[in-house]
Amino acid sequence: MTTREVLAAVRGKLPPASPPRGAAVVLAALLALGGAALTAPAAGAAAATPARAAAGCAVLSPGASAAAQAAVRAACEQIGVWYTWGGGHGAQPGATYGQVDPSDPASAHDPERRGFDCSGLVRYAYARALGGDPLNGNSYHQFHSPRVTQRFTAGQGTAPLLPGDLLAWGSGGSIHHIALYLGAGKMVEARQSGTHVMVSDVRLGGDYAGAVRIGTGSAPSGTFSTWGTGVWTHTEPSTTSARVHRFDGPTLVRVECQKHAQTVTAEGYTNDAWSYLPEYRAWITNIYLKGPAWLDGVPTCR
Repeated sequence: MTTREVLAAVRGKLPPASPPRGAAVVLAALLALGGAALTAPAAGAAAATPARAAAGCAVLSPGASAAAQAAVRAACEQIGVWYTWGGGHGAQPGATYGQVDPSDPASAHDPERRGFDCSGLVRYAYARALGGDPLNGNSYHQFHSPRVTQRFTAGQGTAPLLPGDLLAWGSGGSIHHIALYLGAGKMVEARQSGTHVMVSDVRLGGDYAGAVRIGTGSAPSGTFSTWGTGVWTHTEPSTTSARVHRFDGPTLVRVECQKHAQTVTAEGYTNDAWSYLPEYRAWITNIYLKGPAWLDGVPTCR
């Protein structure tokens, strides 16, 4: 039996026969492939729609700046990537292996998965859109970034929002989740362990805290980066005053003014200069701000 006859027999066009050994090998190979060679689509047939396109992740309403639209597109490219707790907070923006969240059993496999947490995704999206690393830090830092040019209250809903705006959730002055608005009541987010980057309906209830718009120009004057880890701000320019907020890694902050106050020695430096951070309503020793001991171009607090 020839190979052509074997194919015909598989299609049911010839009565079964006992093929010679060589033809039997061909028949066995075809059957092992599940008939794939016999059911291949015709040339030019449409391919299956990619999951990312099917998710409907795109700029869904007009009016956003080109950079904000680029941030949306960058986030949408990550549809289907794992959520990982702490993911996206490496030395450079991008997916990283996560960590176990002690409060969430679903995060047990996060150290095995490369992905993003909510602020890691936002960080990556705006790094792609603007260059550099303009929104490093966690969701709280992003919501209070010096690059914020406009704020929207929870009561305003989605009516004034444009694609690329950042929606935030939290209460009591804290922010625990952040996402990018797409338009038309939709957002793209890295939501929780055990799920993937996804498109969701905007959740306006619960502890929705409002939204912010990110400026797409250069960083405003008076913007500096912190350095170090576990750096605390204080209610007064003194380490003995109450702690306000901790920076777990380098974060862009806006300095309103600076003054001489308590002398601090840390990380091999000694300095008595302190800076006031208006978005945090707190003071930080200048030791942990990148720049000279007395910051250039920053006025003295009165």
